[in-house]
Amino acid sequence: MTSMGDAPLFMIMSTPVTPVELAAAGGVLLVLFVLALIARGGRRDLDAQMDALAHSHAEMAGRMQTLAEILGGRQMDFARVVSEKLDRSAHRVNERLEVSARATLGNLSALNERLAVIDAAQARMSHLTEEIAGFRDVLANKQLRGAFGQGRMESIIRDALPPNAYAFQYTLSTGVRPDCALKLPGDDKILAVDAKFPLEAFNALKEARDPPSRRIAQARARGDMLKHIKDISDRYLLPGETQDVALLFVPSESLFAELHEHFDDVIQRAHRARVLIVSPSLLLMAVQVLQSLVRDALVRDQAHVIQAETRRLVEDVLRLRARVEKLDGHFRQAQEDVSAILTSTEKIARGGERIDRMEFSRGGGLEAAQ
Repeated sequence: MTSMGDAPLFMIMSTPVTPVELAAAGGVLLVLFVLALIARGGRRDLDAQMDALAHSHAEMAGRMQTLAEILGGRQMDFARVVSEKLDRSAHRVNERLEVSARATLGNLSALNERLAVIDAAQARMSHLTEEIAGFRDVLANKQLRGAFGQGRMESIIRDALPPNAYAFQYTLSTGVRPDCALKLPGDDKILAVDAKFPLEAFNALKEARDPPSRRIAQARARGDMLKHIKDISDRYLLPGETQDVALLFVPSESLFAELHEHFDDVIQRAHRARVLIVSPSLLLMAVQVLQSLVRDALVRDQAHVIQAETRRLVEDVLRLRARVEKLDGHFRQAQEDVSAILTSTEKIARGGERIDRMEFSRGGGLEAAQ
């Protein structure tokens, strides 16, 4: 550990100056000063000057010692203050580092959770992309597209109607087989449903990027739709065998909206050809109406059974009424018998009271009680 006398007081050209060195320098200066006095004044005043010089040197040494002690104390205080400030600063830095570390850990945890959510969403998107790709493959293939529309149409009809109200791939007298034949109650004529929607031109219409390509795709879609409507009208509208209208099933609500928004002439042509274009929701509504008709027909078919059951119910009610009336007569007769019994009981009670009021005389005669 450095002593107070060895502690530097200040720096001169990067060289530390200690109190001892400073005192030595002062002594050298005094010696030089004495030599100068000797040279000027001679030896006559040498003793007095030496005494004064010794006294001044002693005072200077004392002052230097005091200054060294003061500077040493201040240096120790300064070192202590600096150490305390450094400790406080280090403590604050540690606290801030801990807070920052906790916040960083929390952010990392939240980031990991978000990354997990993103990974799950990405997995779902990948699965959805695969499904969309498969759906495009289905729509690109005519046979698969027909199977897709057929499957969706069958699911709607099968879920809402009893098995005897429809038939899939029904064969007409001409050998033509519509995708579905709906059987109306009380009518032998079937309602034909076609599920093969011409989709290629509409896919080309969606992929068109410039007006010329769009016009070409619209013309192709319009031509395909008109041809398909004509085929349905010619093949599925048979007098005496089918209904006066046929249904063209569109397996997508967006395609149905596209038709009504941009192909109004096709819709009008379909109406004139007695072909109704229906979306999944409209087919469901039609099936629900048919379901109500089937239910009403079942009620009509069972009307005679209901009437017979009603007649038997009326007979049972009349029989019950007769039995209740007979039971009521028994109750009345029982009430009359109870009334007669009560009358006889009252008479007996009054006779007993009269007997109780009679008094016997001493001579053996009876006297009526007063």
